[in-house]
Formats: sequence, C-alpha cells, structure tokens
Amino acid sequence: MTQLTALDRLHPALIATIVFVIASANLIAYYGHGRAIFLVIPTTAVLLGAAALISGLHWHDLGVTLPQLRAGLPWAGLVILGAVLVVGVGVLIPPLRSQFFHDDRFRSLSTAAFAAFVVIPLQTVLPEELLFRGVLQGALMRTWSVPVALSVGAVLFGLWHITSSVHLSEDNQGLRDLFHNASVAQIAGVVLSVVATTAAGFIFGWLRYKTDSLLPSIALHWAINAAGALGVALAWRL
Repeated sequence: MTQLTALDRLHPALIATIVFVIASANLIAYYGHGRAIFLVIPTTAVLLGAAALISGLHWHDLGVTLPQLRAGLPWAGLVILGAVLVVGVGVLIPPLRSQFFHDDRFRSLSTAAFAAFVVIPLQTVLPEELLFRGVLQGALMRTWSVPVALSVGAVLFGLWHITSSVHLSEDNQGLRDLFHNASVAQIAGVVLSVVATTAAGFIFGWLRYKTDSLLPSIALHWAINAAGALGVALAWRL
C-alpha cells in the first residue's frame, strides 16, 4: 500500500461517526418494534454509503466500481465453493453435525431455503458488507495502516454480533447439551459468536483488501451463512 498523504487521510471524526451510526442501527434493529424494523440495517447501509461518498470517500474506496467487481468474480466463485465444501463435510461428520448443526430455526427445508436465498443476502450479507467492508474499511484504510484497519474492522464486526447472539443458545441444541446450565450456555453462545465473527471479519476484510473488490467478501459471507442454514435443514434429516 502506498503511503497516504495528508490530503488522502480522513478525519478520525468521520470514522467515529460511521461507528456510531452502525452501532445505533444495530441496537434499533434488534430492540426496536414495528413491522418495518427489518428495513433498518439495509436502509442504514444505503444512506451511510451515500453520506460517506459525500463526505470524502470514493466509489473505489467502497470496492464497488465495475472493474473492481469484475476482478472479484473468480475469487467469489472460489470462496463459495470452499465454504460449501467445508459446511458439507461438517454436516456429514456425526459429532460435528450434532454440535453445530442443530438449530431449531431451520428445521424446515423451505424455511432454510428462503433464509439462504432471500433473507440472508438482502437483510444480512449485502447491508453488512457495504457497512463494514465498504464504508468502514474504506474509511479505515484511508486513515490507518492495513493491519490496524483490518484489525479494528474485524473487532467491530465481532461486537456487532453481540445483540444477535444473545438468544443463540435457545435455538442451538448443541450449546444447551454442551453446557447444561442455561445462563452459561447463553454467555458461551455470545462469546463464541463474537470470537467467530471477529475471525470471519478479519478474513472478509483481508479478501476485500487483497482483491480490491467488495464482491469476494460478499460471496464468502453469503456462502457461509446460506450453506449453514441449508446444512442445518439437512442435518435434521440425517
């Protein structure tokens, strides 16, 4: 990476604002009420992306120009294949299947398929990738070194999942069986989720940096979540 000049760097206040907006959207989405609450995160991603462009980021910083997306296509295909193979192996191995693929939310194959091809891409993957690997990483890379930018982005992505993992143990039979105590299982679920998504966030961020495209991180994020949902539905039938 070339050395940033003073003109290239963004004011830290912009990053603080981006983090505040992302955190606020997370809390509203998970603790708010109303039928339109599911629109909070996708709407925030679009509006924050537009605001970031007005504030000094460029389309290239977000990784979404046409040349960047075209360059990311081969990587996208590879990471999808890899994720599907890993999840498939996990489902086929009985100990892993019993511990990690018994999620009550996806007992139904139709529910899992709807989640994999509609809910996950539109409500989770695309908004989160635009927020974290697009806007946030674009701003971080314009302010700090690559290792710092990737690390900060990964940690914030892990913390983002605290709210969504609070009730993880209630839906995961493997966690309940492993810890027996409901409170311990809940805490373990949150900790494991944050650690796992922090690691995933670093990988997604590295892909975004390595390929100079947002597409591979979108593809891997979707493949992991979608294959996981379909794998759970298959696990219930095995």
